[in-house]
Amino acid sequence: MISNISKSVVMGECWARDGLQSEPVFVPTAQKIEIITGMVEAGFTKIEATNFAHPKYLPQFADAEEVLKHIPRSPKVQYRGICTTLKGVERAAASKAEGYGVDEIAMVISASERHNRANVNMTHDENKVELEKMINLALKTGHQVFGWVLTSFGCPITGDVSVDNALNLGKWWKELGATFIGFGDTTGVANPRQVHAFYEHILGHGMTRDEVVVHFHDTRGWGVANSLTALTFGFKYFDSSLGAIGGQPKTGAPGYHRGHTGNTCTEDLVGMFAEMGVETGIHLPKMISLGARAEEVLGRKLRSNYILAGPVPHQGVVYDKQRGLVDARA
Repeated sequence: MISNISKSVVMGECWARDGLQSEPVFVPTAQKIEIITGMVEAGFTKIEATNFAHPKYLPQFADAEEVLKHIPRSPKVQYRGICTTLKGVERAAASKAEGYGVDEIAMVISASERHNRANVNMTHDENKVELEKMINLALKTGHQVFGWVLTSFGCPITGDVSVDNALNLGKWWKELGATFIGFGDTTGVANPRQVHAFYEHILGHGMTRDEVVVHFHDTRGWGVANSLTALTFGFKYFDSSLGAIGGQPKTGAPGYHRGHTGNTCTEDLVGMFAEMGVETGIHLPKMISLGARAEEVLGRKLRSNYILAGPVPHQGVVYDKQRGLVDARA
């Protein structure tokens, strides 16, 4: 199984959106811009930059357009924004028309009907009607569409979720024109055996490695293990966030899961890939410095083991916080 791993992957960094959506204190716009700029400088080419939600529900992203106006632009970097309403897509389209928009628009539907009601206050059928309007506008305005199937590996409200429920929604996204499909482990319930069976099934029934984005949460500490299992299937798109932050948005809705709510930790996942010889395009010392700065911005220690321990030393080369990777024998 391990011999089939991808030789290179594309990391999607989610700190600025999925990460910050759970933060109760507003992170200043300048600091969001600083961290996103650091992501670009460290080599991340897919960055989840913001959420176009109404500030009434997610005040953390009241500055969406201001952030987008001031982050660095490069043909090599694609920015993603999430929209859960048609109004959000209209905002994304307007910013793109003004020259500072996102490249991808992410939209969500849950494999679990109960979770879908809790998350967007709509049934599947109701949500699909709205999403079809949204995706048509997004495609018309030149965006790529990222279709999320949340709770693909289990629901915090109802428990187990059928793989075919998730698969059918993934196929539905494809039929509508989505470029990327994310089967989200929304509250970190998946385990490696389950992940293996899930990906084996969907690859055998119409999904491809070029469109599926791997996105695991680390609620129970299994995010890196599940991502490694996905790597053995040859997937190339992986999502994570600095310091493993993220989780249920602060919308005022009742909490539906406990534990660590964040994503798989970027530093730990990229560090492991580097040790395995998997090319990520990420500059490790810059990533570590960025992770440390993200901790300063949020005012607390985050959950990166890699920041604490540093890269694995090889042949006398060690990691020094001030100088980066250095020859300890010199």
